[in-house]
Amino acid sequence: MPLQITATDAEHPSALLDLEWNLPLEEWPDTSLVALPRGISRHVVRFARAGDEVVAIKEVSEWAAVREYGLLRDLDRLAIPAVDPIAVVTGRAAADGTPLEPALITRHLNGSLPYRSMFETTMRPDTVNRLLDALAVLLVRLHLVGFAWGDCSLSNTLFRRDAGAYAAYLVDAETGQIQPELTRGQREYDIELARVNIAGELMDLEAGGSLHPSVDPVPFGEAIVRRYADLWHELTRESVYPASKRHYIDRRIRRLNDLGFDVAEMQIERSPAGDTVTFLPKVVDAGHHQRQLLRLTGLDTEENQARSLLNDLESWMATQDDHAPADGLPAARPEVLAHRWLRDVFRPAVRSVPQDLRARIDPAQIYHELLEHRWYLSERAQHDVGLDATVESYTTEVLPHLPDPAAVLAPVEAAEAVEPAETMSPAAGD
Repeated sequence: MPLQITATDAEHPSALLDLEWNLPLEEWPDTSLVALPRGISRHVVRFARAGDEVVAIKEVSEWAAVREYGLLRDLDRLAIPAVDPIAVVTGRAAADGTPLEPALITRHLNGSLPYRSMFETTMRPDTVNRLLDALAVLLVRLHLVGFAWGDCSLSNTLFRRDAGAYAAYLVDAETGQIQPELTRGQREYDIELARVNIAGELMDLEAGGSLHPSVDPVPFGEAIVRRYADLWHELTRESVYPASKRHYIDRRIRRLNDLGFDVAEMQIERSPAGDTVTFLPKVVDAGHHQRQLLRLTGLDTEENQARSLLNDLESWMATQDDHAPADGLPAARPEVLAHRWLRDVFRPAVRSVPQDLRARIDPAQIYHELLEHRWYLSERAQHDVGLDATVESYTTEVLPHLPDPAAVLAPVEAAEAVEPAETMSPAAGD
């Protein structure tokens, strides 16, 4: 059977053809690989450069590769945070004709890290809590669209900085399945797996001396259950209000918006006696602030980054002379003001950060951190220090000392120091 590459993007096949498909992935030369931190996997996984992009390559059976490729495409269509599928490679063979295992290729998620790399320096308990919050949000989003993960764990997740929190991305869909709607038992099965896996993974870190002494693996594993239950309840619960207080429905929708979700479809029923109104969100879409910022400015960010930038945008709009009607002239449209903020405030601030430092972190995160640093400096000085002074302080005192999640290390062995050889944690399943 000849080599066959099934790809989603017409730009990739030619670059992918240049890779060493006639060698087992474990034997690929260092010149073909990119040294990046890898999570624990039951399969052989390597990073390589295909044209201008870095891709993750996983050797797996043909059935599993095709299935996971299709599931990742489905998740992409459903706007679920997951790695992007690029191609499936089949028909691999060694120089002597020995068949080699097929491969699944996904796009490397820029700025992301596996959880073990984040624990290289002992992580404080509040940071662990933020990771669990991100994982709970991801699991709720998966369940809302009918995706049963079947292997929820820290090992199967990548994390990106999102303002003061983290955003979680699914990185392994091999055990998943999509259905029109999940039963309570299916959801609880995922949650129980998450509880056991997370506790086991934290125990692994504890045994290796990488866990903060105040972090008890078992209670932290159980915490994911409470986080998930609270969020699921808020997003899906049925509310009954007095008919005279129907504005409570608007208040409930605003509360969901504050959590980062939009109500795309709802069911509202009035009781036969007319004294109560029942409200039930039926379709809840994540990314409320993301969509709002994208509509106004064209910036595509994480949810918490979008919330931070929108707050700054709204504060800046209030200072503009044309933000409200005056002297018989209408107020400028929000889209016009947003474009002005993007041109005169956001872009100049980001571009004032030196290019070599700016490459470490995406623009939205840079701007959010500038806002945070400005608040800190202003509090210390007891007056607003302004953005210029903030940029100077941030680029000299803060940014140079931040780790670079996208850094490519020189020898491939450097990445091996971050993660051991491809072995499977007992807590992460088979």
